[in-house]
Amino acid sequence: MDTSGRPGADDMRRLFLGPAPAYTRRQVAEAAGIPQDLAARIWRALGFATFADDAVAFTEADLEALHRIRDLLDAEMLDERTVIRMARALGRTTARLAQWQAEIMVDALIEPGARAGEDALRQVMDTVSRLLPDFEQTLVHVWRSQLAATASRLVSLAEPGEDVSPTRPRLAVGFADLVAFTRVSRELDELALADLVEGFESRASDVIAAHDGRLVKTLGDEVLFTAADPRTAALIALDLLDELKRDAEGPDVRVGLAYGPVLPAMGDVFGTTVNLAARLTAIARPGTILADSELAAGLAGAPGVDLVKLRRRPARGLGVVEPYVLRRASRES
Repeated sequence: MDTSGRPGADDMRRLFLGPAPAYTRRQVAEAAGIPQDLAARIWRALGFATFADDAVAFTEADLEALHRIRDLLDAEMLDERTVIRMARALGRTTARLAQWQAEIMVDALIEPGARAGEDALRQVMDTVSRLLPDFEQTLVHVWRSQLAATASRLVSLAEPGEDVSPTRPRLAVGFADLVAFTRVSRELDELALADLVEGFESRASDVIAAHDGRLVKTLGDEVLFTAADPRTAALIALDLLDELKRDAEGPDVRVGLAYGPVLPAMGDVFGTTVNLAARLTAIARPGTILADSELAAGLAGAPGVDLVKLRRRPARGLGVVEPYVLRRASRES
């Protein structure tokens, strides 16, 4: 705490990390029995700054974590490349999570536009200290549940009698895009724009989760999702249009869908199928869903949906495509 009595960065560090640092980067690596170079690579992969050689910046918890990594390497359960990749995945994900949760707590406890005075910061620290144990346990539970869901999806992708092929699964890929977002964003103040983006992302994620799809990522005015089969992707897209257009004055939404092999990497998906879904989104009219021929073929005879073939047209970088408009079937049909 600084001389004014205002909580400072050191107080926040003690709140989250406990006892003060006790090791330099050389000392913590030597104590853990890990080469200096590898320890530095792990630290960078986690997303943390490089400290000076004489900076006492590492705690007993850091040492314990390095001990665990050394044990995994010694037992040959993981190699160095895998350790660095896992560290990068952990660092990127938790950095975004921490930033997001901090913003939520500040927004909940401090009035928008108000200065964070001593009393407000004390209230934040007190609330966080009481919530932290529950947050930590919930985080581990949700992470394990997400691992279970991911493993279940992976197994379900294999046809009966076939081996699971996690490196190149066939998936339905969808993009949902807010139309004219750039123009709309210029007309809104910062708070209204934040509400628009958060509302779009939260509604989209709810719809995708309800159908057991996977929200791959959000890009402000766009969401990317995957589903195990064309039928599920179609239901997600139809419900997205209904849900996101509940506000009559809100911006229109358009969706592009494609089905085929994808390359999962770094929590994302890549490949021609993903690119095709993006191109279809770009050429879709506001309030419509465009699907490629593979996804349309997978919906043949599916109840509750109608498909209308459009004329063939060029798609940048992909040649000529044959899109289909996907609609919810009318009750009379």
